[in-house]
Amino acid sequence: MTQTLKSKTIKGVGWSAVDALLGHGITFLVGLVLARLLSPEEYGLIGICLIFTTILNGIVDSGFSNALIRKNDVSNEDYNTMFITNLAISIVLYVALFFASPYIALFFSRVELTLLIRVVGLILIINALSITQNTILTKKIDFKTKTKASLISALLSGVIGIMMAYMGFGVWSLVIQIISKQTLYTICLWAFNRWWPNIRFSIDSFRYMWGFGSKLMLSGLLDNIWKQLYQVIVGKFYSPATLGQYSRSKEYANIFSANITAIVQRVSYPALSEIQNDKERLISAYRKVIKVTMFITCICMISLGAVAEPLIYCLIGPKWHEAATYLPLICISMSLYPLHAINLNMLQIQGRSDIFLYLEITKKIIGLIPLVMGIFINIYWMLICSIITGIISFFLNSYYTGKSLGYTSFMQLKDVSRSYGIAFIVAISVYFLKYLPISYWLILPIQIVLGSGLIILLCEKTQLTEYIEVKTICKSYINKVIGHGRS
Repeated sequence: MTQTLKSKTIKGVGWSAVDALLGHGITFLVGLVLARLLSPEEYGLIGICLIFTTILNGIVDSGFSNALIRKNDVSNEDYNTMFITNLAISIVLYVALFFASPYIALFFSRVELTLLIRVVGLILIINALSITQNTILTKKIDFKTKTKASLISALLSGVIGIMMAYMGFGVWSLVIQIISKQTLYTICLWAFNRWWPNIRFSIDSFRYMWGFGSKLMLSGLLDNIWKQLYQVIVGKFYSPATLGQYSRSKEYANIFSANITAIVQRVSYPALSEIQNDKERLISAYRKVIKVTMFITCICMISLGAVAEPLIYCLIGPKWHEAATYLPLICISMSLYPLHAINLNMLQIQGRSDIFLYLEITKKIIGLIPLVMGIFINIYWMLICSIITGIISFFLNSYYTGKSLGYTSFMQLKDVSRSYGIAFIVAISVYFLKYLPISYWLILPIQIVLGSGLIILLCEKTQLTEYIEVKTICKSYINKVIGHGRS
């Protein structure tokens, strides 16, 4: 990377990390309070609603944002066309969801879902109003503005949700928190970015975005449907309470996996797109992104799974014990997510959205196995099979990028193997401490201190290049903060 691009990318990673740590950290803390005030069943009901809004939100974007981020010469006309299209699609989808809600309620045998889905569904239109603003900021690698919007929305919506829960609004406190968070985020983006649309719609611009984005939309739609099918199966064949336990464990796994994946996708895609025509630089940057990202992911995810039971007991109480039994398996499976995302990003950068779609279809056929296990056996077998299919998916995702760039699946595995090795050594060392005949309130800090010490010791001994890279970046940020403080 050139120094300018490297500087922009590091700043982008920094602000995305701040967003993940503070923005999502606030949401996490709010979730702790709400989990103690609300029941697993109430979380299960909102989880059912989010199944449909998550799937439909992928259609609203239609892959246009990725198309414009990749495009070198984006005009205001492109942004206007994108904004009008996204808003129109969101309104149509909300109307469809509104009238489908009674049938969804009937499917899950919960009559209260009709009104809940109709209210939560408004998030489709609210989200559509923010997509273009998000795209403009991502294109500029301006994650500072997005982070400010995220922090404000997370904090204010969290206060609203907690107040409503204390007042006894039950599941509606979760509904209002979700809607207010997206609304405040959208308002902040419009206030900070100062881009305003007009009614100019370009057919040529639409054709370009649709030509590239439609395949990504279909791929994303397949992926979203597949992910939400796990929620559907648990909600339909078990109970809303079990779904609440399952979705809560997924939420804890997302603290690291989803946030790290989001940071990588948001920053690496525009950054690598800028050097897409320089193959040597692209491969070098691509490899560095994989090694550093997976080092952080492995350490965080595998360690989280190791301390799952004491952690959940201390944070949200024994009523969520079932979630603690799901979390270790989910952490292992989701530790691969950033690796999937990076390889798929490379396909988009190379303009191969056709292969992207083909891969999604193939992986979903393979992914039938865990779903069948969930229906006919139990959730644990569903999660175990998800780990296996995740490994198979990695080989599929990395095959085509490896073929075109010369960075094969096995080269990638070699690059991440030492990170996984350190992570599992640390995890095994702290996992069995939970059987000590003392309180979880004592076990958890012991696990954290011992695990942290082992990570630093092993990394210092092995001198992993990715560890040195992370340490260098951290030192640079600390020195800047100290320097600003002195000045």
